[in-house]
Amino acid sequence: LITNMTEIYSTGKVCLNITRNNTCMSLDPDLGNLMSRSRNQDELVWAWRGWRDAVAPPVRGMFQQMVDLLNKGARQHGLGDYGHFERGEYEMGNDFTAVIKKLWTDVKPLYKELHAYVRFQLKKKYAGMSGSGPIPAHLLGNMWAQNWDGIYDMVQPYPDATPLDVTPSLIKQHYTPEKMFKLAQSFFVSIGLDPMPKSFWNKSMLRKPGNKSVVCHASAFDFLKDDVRIKMCTRLKQEDLITIHHEMGHCEYFLAYKDQPYAYRNGANPGFHEAIGDTIALSVVTPKHLNSVGLLYTLPKGDEASINFLMTQALSHVAPLPFTYLVDQWRWKVLAGEISPSNYNSAWWRMRTLYQGVKPPVARNESDFDPGAKFHIVSNSPYIGYFVSLILQFQFHRALCNLVKHTGPLHECSIYQSKEAGKKFKEMLAAGRSRPWPQTLFKLTGEREMSADPLLEYFAPLRKWLFNYRIKNNYTLGWKQ
Repeated sequence: LITNMTEIYSTGKVCLNITRNNTCMSLDPDLGNLMSRSRNQDELVWAWRGWRDAVAPPVRGMFQQMVDLLNKGARQHGLGDYGHFERGEYEMGNDFTAVIKKLWTDVKPLYKELHAYVRFQLKKKYAGMSGSGPIPAHLLGNMWAQNWDGIYDMVQPYPDATPLDVTPSLIKQHYTPEKMFKLAQSFFVSIGLDPMPKSFWNKSMLRKPGNKSVVCHASAFDFLKDDVRIKMCTRLKQEDLITIHHEMGHCEYFLAYKDQPYAYRNGANPGFHEAIGDTIALSVVTPKHLNSVGLLYTLPKGDEASINFLMTQALSHVAPLPFTYLVDQWRWKVLAGEISPSNYNSAWWRMRTLYQGVKPPVARNESDFDPGAKFHIVSNSPYIGYFVSLILQFQFHRALCNLVKHTGPLHECSIYQSKEAGKKFKEMLAAGRSRPWPQTLFKLTGEREMSADPLLEYFAPLRKWLFNYRIKNNYTLGWKQ
């Protein structure tokens, strides 16, 4: 069932657009680029609706069958439903649900400030948009409105400040996907982590093949011992440079715990695995580092540059928080029978509006299956690990920055070339899943619990700026259901 659903997803195309001479567009890179670059509402609605019409309704029945089979297996093992099994990966019993709910509560005020600011800026561009309601999901620069970095040009606080996007530099300097991966490797090696083995370069798929359909969703694979690989349809974009570090972080984890007994060759918890490369990326994206590797020609300075930088980071790290939280809230309610098949879509949009403050751009009903337009739903891939990762990566980052005795704002820290930080980081990676994750977390951070405090510290200057901007411009905070 999962194979069939992911095949429908990977081969999905949207066609018959009168503005594009009836050409057909795949999700990646075609529709992804359109969603991030187009500012034409009609075109955005066409792409948004077209993708959902193409891939989601055909998988609805298969998804329901999969849920039944997963639950049957879970109950044979004494569990109430398959969601219990997934949450069990965190070894916290019923406490896990309460812990992540508290973390969401802690970061929600920051998200609401960002949401209000973005809505205020979009309203200047799109006539008729509400200044107090949910944001239409097709306007946020991403097919799922899960991150908003595609609309940075529309919400940039200081448009006249030095540009931070290195995409033009990647193109101008004739980077290739392979060169982007080599650049990422150089950072990991600079802190004492492992270079990718020779087989990685021979067996990975770093470009989209021209002769066949593939699932372009970037993924890392562990074939045990020294055989690690990445599958990615790499584009010459800063966004993809960050994704490369994320996926290579998985590979570094695989290599670090390769000598553990098989049962322990995994992340301390699923969120750890997602956080490793993203922790490194927090250093990589600093203007100072990008300048040092020749991708950012002018080093931005001053408060305006800092706020612009933090806005770019917020669009990719704060904006996704509610989406990464709600996807599995929906999945778990489905698995528990709290959401029936007849309410799949309406429940999805209730949760999207409740947590994210977004709404569909066109009317939806139960003949639609919008959750099925997201890869992780049809591939049965748990999503809460991304939420946990967004929390953990800032805990890891602050701990490593303390190790290198960084002074100044947390968002300016880079651990590039710090063998001391790398040694401590690698010790955590090498432990794999050989001990309870709170112990592993303590070894690096001195804390046994997940905390949103480092994330909030990182974005504190932006949060203050957003508050002052809202008071000055007198726009609404929050949204009506």
